Amino acid sequence: MNALVQNYVNYFTEIEEHFQHRRGTLLLLSTLDWALIESWREAGIPLTAVLRGIDQAFDKYESRKRSRASSRINGLAWCSQAVMAAAEQMKEAATGATPQQKTDQDFAAAHIAAHLRSAAQRLLAAPIAQEACPSIAQHLLQLAEEAERNAVHPEELETTLTALEEKLFAALLASTPETRLIEWKQQAAHDLAAFRARMQALQMQLVQRQYLHKRLIEEYDLQRLSLFYMRHA
Repeated sequence: MNALVQNYVNYFTEIEEHFQHRRGTLLLLSTLDWALIESWREAGIPLTAVLRGIDQAFDKYESRKRSRASSRINGLAWCSQAVMAAAEQMKEAATGATPQQKTDQDFAAAHIAAHLRSAAQRLLAAPIAQEACPSIAQHLLQLAEEAERNAVHPEELETTLTALEEKLFAALLASTPETRLIEWKQQAAHDLAAFRARMQALQMQLVQRQYLHKRLIEEYDLQRLSLFYMRHA
């Protein structure tokens, strides 16, 4: 697996595994948790900062719980404030450091093409956004052909896919019944209510947006376009 893709995969899986390890029991992450991880990744929060923040949140919680032996942290949102603090500390410490260079030499063209074609097929079968979905699907099929010819750079492709996803989500939001969107937004607000004091305003907005995007993908049986979501043999 390419180093860039490996970093994407590690970001999600290591956070999940580390959180479960610190909690001491297997707990499947919720839609809110995954949306929060995506918001950290989108904001450029280093994996090391997230893991450090989780540790700090658990250390602080465990030092205070005392007699509440049965009480546990039940979601990543409890760690969000500590994660942001850890990220700021690392940013200050790394001032003047040379950013790590990413490489694309190991990307498998066949896997990229298969990922793009799979996403295109789901878009062509989508029961919504009948103008945007076929248009985006055709663009993905074209990119798949270019990938097979090694005519695209993975990081440039990722930028294109990000733009296409934004276009897709805008079309899905415009086509989804208002009652459904209100239901999802109310659910997100309910899930986030207990954590508002622990999240910065921008982080809250990112999580709410990612939460809604995840719901849209699930509702219409679509596929995320980012190279992170590629499946590898």
